[in-house]
Amino acid sequence: MASSATVSPRSSAAGLPRDQLLELYYWMRLTRSLEERLVNLYRQTKVVGGLFRSLGQEACAVGSAYALRREDVLSPLIRNLGSMLVKGATPVEVLRQYMAKGDSPTRGRELNIHFGDVEDRNFVGQISHLGDMVPVMAGVTLSFRMRKQPRVGLVYVGDGATSTGAFHEGINFAAVQRCPLVVVVENNCYAYSTPIDRQCAAERLADKAAGYGIPGVRADGNDVLEVYRVTREAVERARRGEGVTLLELMTYRRKGHAEHDNQSYVVPGEIERWARENDPLDRYATVLSETEGVGPDALTALDARVADEIDRATDAAESSPAPEALDALEGVYADPPRMPVLWYREGVRSAVDRHERPASWGTHDG
Repeated sequence: MASSATVSPRSSAAGLPRDQLLELYYWMRLTRSLEERLVNLYRQTKVVGGLFRSLGQEACAVGSAYALRREDVLSPLIRNLGSMLVKGATPVEVLRQYMAKGDSPTRGRELNIHFGDVEDRNFVGQISHLGDMVPVMAGVTLSFRMRKQPRVGLVYVGDGATSTGAFHEGINFAAVQRCPLVVVVENNCYAYSTPIDRQCAAERLADKAAGYGIPGVRADGNDVLEVYRVTREAVERARRGEGVTLLELMTYRRKGHAEHDNQSYVVPGEIERWARENDPLDRYATVLSETEGVGPDALTALDARVADEIDRATDAAESSPAPEALDALEGVYADPPRMPVLWYREGVRSAVDRHERPASWGTHDG
């Protein structure tokens, strides 16, 4: 029986040692600084296509992904760059991908973070149709359960995607099948330009969990330690075979849907207030200083490390070649089979085997 949606209490240091606490800061700083570099490249017209930022949401992606094991599978969205970095994606890969370079993960075919690695780092390439990765990850995690593998899947959706049919069908199926899946809803207050109260009448999106018979938890998405803690609890529950958990992370999207969006629909002063009161990096730096005794020199050193890594990654990406024209044909066509598998009439089969047109097909060319 599902519990009602709860609000997680504020966390302490979530039981993490000092080096891991600093790692969380590093991943959030790397995410923000890498996106800032992408903005600069976008304005120089070196980024091909759109640029989607996670400014103000870094704690959601980093804290949740940090709760996974290496063998667990992650399904990110366009504002979850931080989760991919935690799982092993590199800044130079991301830069090459945005710049459509020939040695990017998709060899210039796709852009931004639409790429995956299911062989080693275990993150699944996303698709743009919002909510559709929930049923995909339901299937992935069902395979874990059927194979008796102690693996967990985590999938992100935005607040707007919770109103889609794919979200409902996917999470309902996963709940019934007791799949080891964690569904993270990043409630950043806007579905493109539509505020949350204009697209959903539910007071809390976590309340939707009761309709699927699963636990629903609402947490502070700008507190990286709280995000880590509630995700870890959901992951451990899934690994024990207890099924799906729905997490609603309360956060705010301080940039538009994409870099071209001027956010004219936002209430004046709202962005500035969130930046001043709820910046996840500023809040976490304060926690590290006041409760863990981390001095400013340690964070400055991490900032310098991130800046150096991004500079070197940018140099490598800018020197990468453009795709070769014939690369467009690679990985598109497979060698044709000797004969179709499903021909069932012997006369048709033998004719096809001889590369002839079977008489039974007639002569009409329309």
